Amino acid sequence: MSTARVHVSALSATVNHLRLRPTTAVSPNCFNTHSRKPLRVSMSSVPPSEPVEIAVKASLTTPNTLGDCPFSQRVLLTLEEKHLPYEAKFVDLSNKPEWFLQISPEGKVPVIKFDEKWVPDSDIITQTLEEKYPSPPLVTPPEKSTVGSKIFSTFIGFLKSKDPNDGTEQALLSELSSFNDYLKDNGPFVNGKDISAADLSLGPKLYHLEIALGHYKKWTVPDSLTFLKSYMKAIFSRESFIKTRAQPQDVVEGWRPKVEG
Repeated sequence: MSTARVHVSALSATVNHLRLRPTTAVSPNCFNTHSRKPLRVSMSSVPPSEPVEIAVKASLTTPNTLGDCPFSQRVLLTLEEKHLPYEAKFVDLSNKPEWFLQISPEGKVPVIKFDEKWVPDSDIITQTLEEKYPSPPLVTPPEKSTVGSKIFSTFIGFLKSKDPNDGTEQALLSELSSFNDYLKDNGPFVNGKDISAADLSLGPKLYHLEIALGHYKKWTVPDSLTFLKSYMKAIFSRESFIKTRAQPQDVVEGWRPKVEG
């Protein structure tokens, strides 16, 4: 049984599933920045007595499920892997309700509630969860934390490309091949045998890559990258991932403005 509980109240109201037209990577409202300072928190090995409240992007197609935001999924994956109870508030970002704008004035997700304060940014959120609830540990050693970090940007470059000879496909293949070689020597996960924060960040991005490139480019990860393909299969088949993944049709529609715009 999932630890998530869907929030239903007069405050959150019924989520409307209207079409979102993103203009930046994934969505202008799918939040991830590196400019914020970490929170100071006290550590605890005991799960919270009440579910952690978190606002995430709503699906355009399926009520009460996550939309096409890999940063929101990253946070939900962290909560699931740490076995923390949470209460997901699914927000229609094309028709933001007033309660959401009060807790996220910039209108961005994910946003989580820590000690009565709403905190944005998946980097800060996941770091805070690790510090606040260190067991089970998901820490990625600093020297491994950037492994595979260029895959997402090269994927976007290739997805947007309209020139088959501009080098964007080769740039992506180069990053994927490097990651495949890393996994061959250090896998099956980024930090060896145990899944860590780096995998929970990269997994949703590879999921978007697989669906979007398959749909728009008829492109798949080469069979020669066997360690990468095994890695993707291992992450995508985890119970936590299945519970929190976006619907394929949401991923396709979420990236459409990038491809056709």
